[in-house]
Parts: sequence; C-alpha cells; structure tokens
Amino acid sequence: MATNQQFLDRVRQSLDNDGFIKLSLGNYRGSEAELKNIYIKPVMIKRALKLSFVYRYQRRDITKNHTVEEGLNLLTELLREDNFGAGTLFTEKENLSCQMQKNGKWILRSDAPTAKKSHSLTHDHQKERKIGAENKRYLQELRLTDADGKVYKNAQDKWKQINHYIEILSKVLEELPQKEELHIVDMGAGKGYLTFALYDFLNNELKKEARIEGIEYRQDLVDLCNDVAVRSQMDKLVFRQGTIEDYVPTSSLDVLIALHACDTATDDAIFKGIANEASMIVVAPCCHKQIRKEIKKNRPKNDLDFMTKHGIFLERHAEMLTDGVRALLLEYHGYQTKVVQFVSDMHTPKNAMIIATKKSVSSTKQAEISEKLQSLKAYFGIGYHHLERLFGL
Repeated sequence: MATNQQFLDRVRQSLDNDGFIKLSLGNYRGSEAELKNIYIKPVMIKRALKLSFVYRYQRRDITKNHTVEEGLNLLTELLREDNFGAGTLFTEKENLSCQMQKNGKWILRSDAPTAKKSHSLTHDHQKERKIGAENKRYLQELRLTDADGKVYKNAQDKWKQINHYIEILSKVLEELPQKEELHIVDMGAGKGYLTFALYDFLNNELKKEARIEGIEYRQDLVDLCNDVAVRSQMDKLVFRQGTIEDYVPTSSLDVLIALHACDTATDDAIFKGIANEASMIVVAPCCHKQIRKEIKKNRPKNDLDFMTKHGIFLERHAEMLTDGVRALLLEYHGYQTKVVQFVSDMHTPKNAMIIATKKSVSSTKQAEISEKLQSLKAYFGIGYHHLERLFGL
C-alpha cells in the first residue's frame, strides 16, 4: 500500500526536474479555526526558488514563503492523520492525488494533467507597462531615463506614477469618440511628466491623433516643457502660461484634466469641462478647504457631530463630502462618474481621482440628484458648494 512518503518523494522529484506546477492540501482535520485549504506554488524571490504557501481561511488568506527544503519539511508535517488528509500535486505530466483512508492508510492516484505551467515564476515581477522607456527622448529630457532607456533610481516612483496614471485612463481613452483629431487640455501641467506620457500613449500606442495643451501658471516650467516637446518632435503638444479660470479653448474640447488643483480650482476645472461639453473630465482634487470651513462655521447637530468635532476627522470627512458632491453634480450634468485611487496613500492622503465620461441624463434623474444635494447640504450645514455656485444652482 502506498504511503504519503511516496507522494512527498514525487513532489521532490517534480521540483528537481522542474515539472512542479502547484500543489493543494485539503480535507483539513486539525484544530486551527476556519482553516480550509493550503495552496502551494513555486516563486522566484531575489533570484532564489521558493515555495509560497497560501493558507485559505474562511474569511482571509495568509501567504508564507519558504525555501524549497523548508517547504518540503513543512509539507511532511501537514500531510498526516491529524492535519490534512488529502493532497494533489499538479505537474506537466499528471495530477497526482494522495488521500488517507478510514483505516489510516494512504493511497495514490494518477490522473491526466489539467494545469499549465506559467511562463514566469517571478514573485516580485514588473507589471506590464502601458508605455515603454526605450527610445523616448522626452523621458531623457525630463531626467527620468538615461540614453539607454534605463529609469534612474531616484525616478522610479515618478515612473510608476506615470504608468499607473496611463493604466487608469487607458480604457476610457480607448472609448473616446473617433475623430480626426482629439483636443485635450491638461490644467496645472507642472513639469509635464504626465502630459508628455499622455501624448505619447494616445498618439503612439492608441494611434489616436491628439492635440494636447498643457496650461501652467509658472512661465519657467512652460518654457522648459515647450523646449522638451520641440526636441522630442511632439508637434501637437504645446504648453501655455495661464490659469484654469482664464483658459478659453480655441476649439471643441474632448478631454479636460486637472490633477492636484487646490481647493476650488478643481471646481473651476470641472465647470470649464462641463461648460465646454468635454467628452471626458479627469480631476485629482487637492485640499478641500471650502466645505470644511462651511461645516466648521455652521456646526450642524446630527448623528456625526461626535466625530466632526475632531479636526482630523473633520478634514477627512470634508474631503469625501466635497468630492462626493462633485461627483453628484457631474452626474446631474449627464456624466457617468467613478472614483479611483490615483497615487498610493503612502505618499499622500490626497489620492482620489474622479473620472467622468459624458453620457446623458433624464430630467427625472436630475430632480432626484437635486433633492439629494439639498438634503446633504441641510444635514451637514453646508451653505454652498463652489461648483454648485458656478452653475448658479
């Protein structure tokens, strides 16, 4: 009669000949609450082969990584009468099952293989990038990469942010209406990292003809970015000195972007996008002073006043309330909205991004939204929201 040792020997052999794909343990009989299964797979961590054990509980998963020898020793402890009573090894050649019978003996069974081997075992692999770093003049000019396309060590965080930004917007950008040329404006473009990347992605990856304007108040940055655009042969990318409030588009607007515009400047940008019937509006708000001052001034008595009496809670509450009302007002004007995390909260708590795409809205829906807004304002003691005032509501 076969024993579980025979199963363990086959596991070791599959690791030695590189046939191991994964392994699962089931029929748990131990005393650990809510533990159901363990799933094991090979991973490469810092160029060393490890075995990753995923402990599947009823309400959570816990992952622990071990060396191959440690993993095999642990597997020996797990496959026994008072622990896991069944295991299945998945290899390129077979599915090998090991199960303990009522009489305490183990049997092995071999079935046809069902799992395919992954091309990569990398645990901390690099995500597929929406834009590459090779042969990109603008990345070199902005001091993000060297001449060989290698991202500088001190630019890794910015490079990740750029690609995360493009990844977030990629799907909605693909769905933009087909036009001979898209007109996009990026308000508060700064040094232009994200503006250049967006131009690159649209024109070179999506093959959508796009003309982009970067609006920036600081003239030195405007001059810098225009020089980089010229040297990078980005003929339809131009930076202009100005403010969100003063900007007047010279043609119909397809996309308006405003990242980290402070306080009510975000409302100015949203208003500009709606007033010009932009197909897509993207904002990542920064600072939320206006609504915070309203709540603090009126100090409404409601079920949340125990929380908003604390400054830090009031600040966070004002952020969500401000952006929540912005999303509602966008929906009132016929935009479909979603809110996503723009940058990691490890870097800044101001990490929400509102993405709004132009659809349509019925008068009934507008009436519901209007009623909801008035109710929210009364409950939280808000005299006005700046975006609402811009529309004269």
